[in-house]
Amino acid sequence: MVDLGGQPSGTSLGSQGPDQGFAFRLARSFVGRLRPGAGERIPDVVAGCVGVALKRAALFGRAPIAADLEVAFDLFGFLEDPPTGDRLVERRRLFAEASHHHHYSEVRRIVDLVPDGDL
Repeated sequence: MVDLGGQPSGTSLGSQGPDQGFAFRLARSFVGRLRPGAGERIPDVVAGCVGVALKRAALFGRAPIAADLEVAFDLFGFLEDPPTGDRLVERRRLFAEASHHHHYSEVRRIVDLVPDGDL
């Protein structure tokens, strides 16, 4: 018998959790509460924050729940008035095009910015 060692681990592989697609369904319930700034797109905000929510769920060893999304959106300030000036420019740059399927590494960068202890 071949022992494949389970889920692969390493740089940019993250931590596989159950029911990851469900996080996008949960995110729909937040769309009306999100407060993107000028030039920020809801699909990009959702894509980046879903990655963070999935990281939180995986740390707890369970499927994502609404609280994971709430924490993720709140960490980046999307549930309050948008920042201004340089803070908005930086957040817009960070989340730009995150929803595009070719931007996996950008979503990983967003996820990796958040220390486990903050989740």
